[in-house]
Amino acid sequence: MQIVEAKANGQSRVDITSYAELYKNELLHNVLPFWEKHSRDEVNGGFFTCLNREGKVYDTDKFMWLQGRQVWCFSYMYHNIEWRKEWMDMALLGAGFMEKHGRDENGNWYFSTTAEGKPLIQPYNIFSDCFAAMGFAALDKILPTDRYKEIAVNTFENILRRQNNWKGKYNKSFEGTRSLKSFSLPMILCNLSIELEHLLGTQRVNSFIPTVIHEVMDVFYQQDHGLILENVYADGSFCNSFEGRLLNPGHAIEAMWFIMDLGKRLNDQALIQKACDIMLHTLEHGWDKTFGGIFYFMDVLNNPPLQLEWDQKLWWVHVEALVALAKGYALTGDDRCLRWFEKVHDYSWKHFRDEAYGEWFGYLDRRGDVLLNAKGGKWKGCFHIPRALYQVWKTFENID
Repeated sequence: MQIVEAKANGQSRVDITSYAELYKNELLHNVLPFWEKHSRDEVNGGFFTCLNREGKVYDTDKFMWLQGRQVWCFSYMYHNIEWRKEWMDMALLGAGFMEKHGRDENGNWYFSTTAEGKPLIQPYNIFSDCFAAMGFAALDKILPTDRYKEIAVNTFENILRRQNNWKGKYNKSFEGTRSLKSFSLPMILCNLSIELEHLLGTQRVNSFIPTVIHEVMDVFYQQDHGLILENVYADGSFCNSFEGRLLNPGHAIEAMWFIMDLGKRLNDQALIQKACDIMLHTLEHGWDKTFGGIFYFMDVLNNPPLQLEWDQKLWWVHVEALVALAKGYALTGDDRCLRWFEKVHDYSWKHFRDEAYGEWFGYLDRRGDVLLNAKGGKWKGCFHIPRALYQVWKTFENID
């Protein structure tokens, strides 16, 4: 969908207001209704996320990180857009299932359960905990209770305890041979602590921020390449291995809008500009010059990537880029952000959005053809698209 450009000072300029309205309507009239209609488990509670193109359930397993994300989504929309009872009901449906079935005896969140709530996969993945904390913190904002607060805070404290060895006994690496640390957790903690600020207190959240910014912008960001690596040695140095050379452009771009938000909070324009520049460089590096779209994985030294899916085009990568570009433009006025926004917008709305059955596809091949036409599964749920639509809508709406 191409937005008509408006004339300003004799020059062509994107109509920001039209973008804001488009993204608002897509959120409220397409994406959220799809999940409200199709994902509810009325028998056991919680959400089905394995939905085919039409929204029919094709697998009933439940993944805790997607349950937490959907609780967050409907709580957030209730808190920030409108007090719709049906949105609170959705959040409570997921939270009730999670509270009853989601954790082991030590408070660690399982990766998955059956539809009824019997554990299937052990709590090896700390991102189940991250999004459980995020979900219950958001729910506490709209329905404050000691119970939700306790779940969110205890889970967050557990994340901090586990952060240096978060896989624990489920870690397959041989200790001491190649000790790498991953970008994923610092990236998420960057945003998670802000989500829990009303529970943790501003002073404590502020104490996290310098460490998070340092990790993201000084340790994982490698000046030699101008790119953010997914894995580095414990001391921040480069590891010339499959894992050490790995780039995930989507992760880096998403992290940069987190950092821009922190820069705005700190009134640090230099930090905002640096994050914006890194984001733009990552996008230029990760853009497929032949077929369009952003590559899923790359090798920083241009060796063959380990991941066979490296050239796929994924939904979350592109919508997170749209958020980062909108924020980059709003906070810096850099026209490169606006030009890139139009380019990523046109690609995303043409290839991912499903005109026939609603919501968006998740997986395209390199040429931009739909690879899997399901709307959800083990990895895709009700999170990245609604969050991105909201963020772009509000970011553009608030530009003077």
